[in-house]
Formats: sequence, structure tokens, C-alpha cells
Amino acid sequence: MNPSPEQQDKMIKRLARIEGQLRGVQKLIHDGQDCEKILQQMTASRKALDKAFFEMISCLVEVCVLDPQVAGTAEQQVAEIRSLLSRYA
Repeated sequence: MNPSPEQQDKMIKRLARIEGQLRGVQKLIHDGQDCEKILQQMTASRKALDKAFFEMISCLVEVCVLDPQVAGTAEQQVAEIRSLLSRYA
């Protein structure tokens, strides 16, 4: 199970916004802006990327739970989800 076209579109748009935020951070640094202003923008960018990351993790969890090819016992599904979380989180 892959992300739907709608999910893909949302993720691409989210990543494009993050890219814009990071370019803004680069501009602040280049322009010699104050460190706190730069840190505020870096924090916003990091949180946005974290949110995108957790969206992808939830996609993997959905596959473990909803994809009939991955289906198994509840214990097997939980084990797979734990494995995914320890690998990527």
C-alpha cells in the first residue's frame, strides 16, 4: 500500500513549504540577522519537518494494520509497528 495521490500531493506541498522556510533561514543568515530570529525560523522549519515525518510514519502504521497482504495476528502487527518505530523514530 502506497500513499494515495492525494496524500502524495499533500506531502509534496508540505515539503515545498519546508524548503521555502529553509531558504528563508539561509537568507536570514546571509543578511546577518540576529541569532534569535534565525533560531525561531529554524525551530519552525524543524517542527514542520517533524510533522511531515510523523505523517509518513502514520502511513507505514496504516499499511501494517490495513493492508491485507501484511495482515497477521494483532501481536504480529504490533511487533511490526514497534520495529518500524524503532527503526525510524
